[in-house]
Amino acid sequence: MVKQETQREQTASMEGYLEAIANLGGGKKEVKAKQISEMLGVKMPSVTSALKKLSEQELVEHERYGRIKLTPEGAKVAGDVVHRHEALTRFFSQAMGIDQAAAEEDACKIEHVISPLGMERLAKFVEFIEACPLGGANFPSRYEYYLEHGELPEDCSNRRVKKRR
Repeated sequence: MVKQETQREQTASMEGYLEAIANLGGGKKEVKAKQISEMLGVKMPSVTSALKKLSEQELVEHERYGRIKLTPEGAKVAGDVVHRHEALTRFFSQAMGIDQAAAEEDACKIEHVISPLGMERLAKFVEFIEACPLGGANFPSRYEYYLEHGELPEDCSNRRVKKRR
């Protein structure tokens, strides 16, 4: 529980930096501060300041003018942000019918403020509608069954649910 609280104590800005490092490095490679600056559209002093904070929190390894790499704990936090971003983007694009660019933009804003329970339920909802499409009078009861039992009801057309965290 302490780890989850630590993760959620990151500011939206710091989560954005961790997410950028994860995306630029593909989770494994080291990245340069200039790449982060360009990706986030911020000036180098802002990147340097953020990296200093993240380094002090032992979320990144960074030597002055050197490459940046996520620590194992930093990779966990970044992975959580990326997961939230992907689930929110799918929700906005698939469930709400919003175009991909707007879905991405909305996900970026919301991923930093949504509660863990809200995020868990939203991710489960997306998983459910991917496997058991919307429609029909019994949709709410089918979804409730899925939440309670962790498996799809018999009347769902696509019984496969991709397991996510």
